[in-house]
Amino acid sequence: MERFYLIVSHVSQVELLVPLGVRLVQLRLKDLPDHEVRRQIARARDFCAVHDAQLVVNDHWQAAMDLNCGFVHLGQEDMDTADFPALRRHGIRFGLSTHDEAELDRALALDPSYVALGPVYETLLKKMPWAPQGLDRVTRWKALAGSTPLVAIGGLTPERLPGVFAAGADSAAVVTDIQQAPDPEARTATWIEACRR
Repeated sequence: MERFYLIVSHVSQVELLVPLGVRLVQLRLKDLPDHEVRRQIARARDFCAVHDAQLVVNDHWQAAMDLNCGFVHLGQEDMDTADFPALRRHGIRFGLSTHDEAELDRALALDPSYVALGPVYETLLKKMPWAPQGLDRVTRWKALAGSTPLVAIGGLTPERLPGVFAAGADSAAVVTDIQQAPDPEARTATWIEACRR
């Protein structure tokens, strides 16, 4: 599992940041008409293929399947409607969001490619019904997840990385710290370097 996991909200950010050396990128599209969702996914799929990066499609599992994408990320609500047998038949891997132990049990029963835990720290991007989980929870989640890779998300910064990895996370997912940076390209380069250490 790649240690640096970039999450972006538009295909233009894929095209801007992936060439810097990003190997794992999630396209998280919200509140767009279906034709625009599919246009962006198809463009991101082709761009990532050229740059040897793994594209993960957030939520839109049906579009991902139709467009021959290899990886999706699903939140708990999406898991209620996703057709997991169909995803498996198409060879599509999936990662799943978790916030408490019941959700983690449910996710692990589906044999995902990874489970995500968040928010680890206070997060600015979206209002969360969960309090920050903290590093002790990361350690506990990794113990419960066993060989399933664990992605930490929520309020991460390069300075917090050593603690997050030491606590047991296999990968650090980054949204706000790059999206709100004055220079997203420079910030992405900083993240890639920090995750290599």
